[in-house]
Amino acid sequence: MPLKNTPYWRLSGFYFFYFASLGVLVPYWGLYLQWEGFTAREIGELTAILLATRIVAPNVWGWIADHSGQRMTIVRWTSLASTLAFAAILFDHSYYWIAAVLLVFSFFWNASLPQFEATTLQHLGTHSHHYSKIRLWGSIGFIIIVALLGILLEHFDASIVPYAMLLSLVGIWLVSLVVPDSSSRHLSLAHQSLRSILKQKEVRAFLAICFLVQLSHGPYYTFYTIYLEQHQYSRTLIGQLWALGVVAEVIIFLFMHHWLPRYGIRNVLLISLLLSSLRWVIIGFYPDSLGLLLFAQLLHAASFGTFHAAAIAWVHHSFTGKNQGRGQALYSSVGFGAGGALGSLFSGYLWLTPGPTITFSLAAFISFIAFVIGFKWLTPTNS
Repeated sequence: MPLKNTPYWRLSGFYFFYFASLGVLVPYWGLYLQWEGFTAREIGELTAILLATRIVAPNVWGWIADHSGQRMTIVRWTSLASTLAFAAILFDHSYYWIAAVLLVFSFFWNASLPQFEATTLQHLGTHSHHYSKIRLWGSIGFIIIVALLGILLEHFDASIVPYAMLLSLVGIWLVSLVVPDSSSRHLSLAHQSLRSILKQKEVRAFLAICFLVQLSHGPYYTFYTIYLEQHQYSRTLIGQLWALGVVAEVIIFLFMHHWLPRYGIRNVLLISLLLSSLRWVIIGFYPDSLGLLLFAQLLHAASFGTFHAAAIAWVHHSFTGKNQGRGQALYSSVGFGAGGALGSLFSGYLWLTPGPTITFSLAAFISFIAFVIGFKWLTPTNS
């Protein structure tokens, strides 16, 4: 077993299927909605619904988990509920029906990951810097599904996208049934109230950074596939470009357990933010250069990989004791929820006018603002 006394493969299996579902939604959901006949504005709004529920859902479920101590029970039931809710997408294809389905589905779907992150870190105990060794299987799941679906979409229309999503959701639920709850002995006995933690300037700065980072990802997550299709790239190649970004992420995860203790969480976060800005500039200004797009996809290792691993470690160290679940929930809701939803909305409204180049330029500027906040208010902290 790669990590002694840790249910490595069961934890990894959950990440595999969870991020396989993201490998369906992130690259291909906009393409599916476009195939259904929705406008860029409607695509942005429907995608925002998926992310907006992260503002509320993780905090609701995090509070319940921290008070009940039954994290995996919550993960199992919400995984089942999200699968059943998403299945309703097959019954109608109107705007309001899809919006309602996504609202209910994402309320449950967005509940599970923050609680599973807390469970994983508690299983790891004092070896939390090895988190990336488990999380990399999520990236592998993303790579496999995004590449496979890209090939299939060359031969079938986008109607297959919801079915691929359902298969991934069933996988999440089945694996959740065999993952044990973590031992309470790994919880820190030191306990601060959540309110006192949130009063700290550094905590507020960190949450602002998470919000801005996901805001800057809005155009990429919502329109990147559509953007590349407009520049005459095949769906197979588009799938391979998505996969390349996550391959780079996997490679980075293999080294993060060495880099975080060596360079510190703050430095890893700051470098990630600068490279994120560079990535959005390249994508916005050079979509016809395959070489530069390949380089930009390699930078996914920074804009998501190193940033996410460092952020998870930061939350784990800052939200101790019974605040573990709510800390992970806040990271999810403020960043992926509020930031991601607003990013999808603004990219949907700006995509046609003033256009993709300006939209990605704004994303680069937003990421740079996050760097300035981090440089000024985050203090050096070792993993």
